Amino acid sequence: MDKKWWTLIAVCLGTFMLLLDVTIVNVALPDIQKSLHSSFSDLQWVVDAYALTLASLLLTAGSLADLFGRRLLFTIGLVSFTLGSLSCGLAESSEWLILSRAGQGIGGAIMFSTSLALLAQAFQGRERGVAFGIWGSITGAAVAIGPVVGGILTSGLSWKWIFFVNVPIGAFAVAVTISRVDESRQQGARQPDWVGFAVFTAALISLVYALIRSGEKGWTQTGVLVCFALAFVLLVIFVVQERRSARAMFDLALFGNHTFDGGAIAAFGLSASLFALLLYIVLYLQDGEGYSALGTGVRLLVISAGLMVAATISGRLTQRVPVRLLIGGGLLLVAVGLFLMARLSASSSWTVLIPGFLVAGVGAGMVNPPLASTAVGVVEPRRAGMASGINSTFRQVGISTGVAALGSIFGSEVTRELRRDLGSVHGLAAQIPVLSQAIQGGESSQLLAHAPAAHRAQLAHAVLASYAHGLDVVLFIGGVLALVSAVGALALIRTKDFESSSQRSHDPAQAVGAGSNPVAEPAPA
Repeated sequence: MDKKWWTLIAVCLGTFMLLLDVTIVNVALPDIQKSLHSSFSDLQWVVDAYALTLASLLLTAGSLADLFGRRLLFTIGLVSFTLGSLSCGLAESSEWLILSRAGQGIGGAIMFSTSLALLAQAFQGRERGVAFGIWGSITGAAVAIGPVVGGILTSGLSWKWIFFVNVPIGAFAVAVTISRVDESRQQGARQPDWVGFAVFTAALISLVYALIRSGEKGWTQTGVLVCFALAFVLLVIFVVQERRSARAMFDLALFGNHTFDGGAIAAFGLSASLFALLLYIVLYLQDGEGYSALGTGVRLLVISAGLMVAATISGRLTQRVPVRLLIGGGLLLVAVGLFLMARLSASSSWTVLIPGFLVAGVGAGMVNPPLASTAVGVVEPRRAGMASGINSTFRQVGISTGVAALGSIFGSEVTRELRRDLGSVHGLAAQIPVLSQAIQGGESSQLLAHAPAAHRAQLAHAVLASYAHGLDVVLFIGGVLALVSAVGALALIRTKDFESSSQRSHDPAQAVGAGSNPVAEPAPA
């Protein structure tokens, strides 16, 4: 077999593995929580450790790949992700798992930043389009089947196997990459912006830590306020550094383009709303409604199905319908879908969520294809890699900050609802903080099993009511965020910005400058 097809196999294996892992993890989180006795904030960090490392390292990894070789960096990414997966499966504590997820994020960032650059180097002409099409189909399949595969592995074996399954796949991909993939570099590549990378990473960690900690200690606790202030100061320093640096990690001049700004807002808004909320929807389905990991994965297929069908149609409409209508309209549908979901009560069944699942999934599918082209379609080819990388970074920042902020609000609302229902009940009022932590910790069923028989029915109703109320609030907030992002996209994205670049080739390979992935990766579903 020709080396170029081996290159496609290696890239598709790596991409499939890391995207499958993202979607698998969602349905396994409640089992992880029970097995490792994780707190609610631990679960948030399990998700955010991956998203944060991916967001902070994506552009730097692309620069390193251009400088030292894309095959070399892709191999390092595969090894890091595979070893990180093995470590996740072996984890015996929440802290161990969180650090291992960060290792996966490092590998994921490197693979995202080099995958399509390797394909663009290996394929030319019509075959390049075929290769990109196969790669796109593989990414779509990973997103679609992830929840079900995660449910099968978690319910049939153990949550550890959602990580162990990556080890043989990763080992084979490493062997293929080393033996069959050609090396490539970019002429005149520059050293990475290490100062920008360090400051940006520290700012994100400080911000996410403050958001998660606020759910435990309150928004006005001294440590929380200090971390918020530190994050703000570091972001200001980052902006100043990027303006002065000759090899800036973020080309801030790109933000002078209204369409680019609209695309960044859309990327952040989609991830911080629907995709950040999947964690809390999964917790509700498993702990609140009592479904298994497999049962939850099957139910999430409603979102995945809507997303896949709409993405196929949207991709074909991008040449006929203004991009801003697809992106803005899709975000409006996401907002409507989240508002439809926010109708839960203590007596609701999961079927109440189906209309919202379907509408939000269709909306997300409408956004993804045109959003990928928006990131690179309004800049000259030499800046396309940077533009794509920044857009992908906004996606990951949206997930990490959305999970953290919405989780803190969710916890506060659960406690508030418990106080409303049980605050005047003798013998239960004093236990509200413990009850709230049990609900957030996925232990409500155990709590009810050991509750006094006289209070069990009242407690069961209060638990379901508080769970439903907390989820309703964050779903509504997510809907508002998606709505604001839709307005921003409709107002800022302009067709004339694309028309002014009509001389540019639409070949996606032009977006591989700076090693960044030209196609915005599918967000977790």
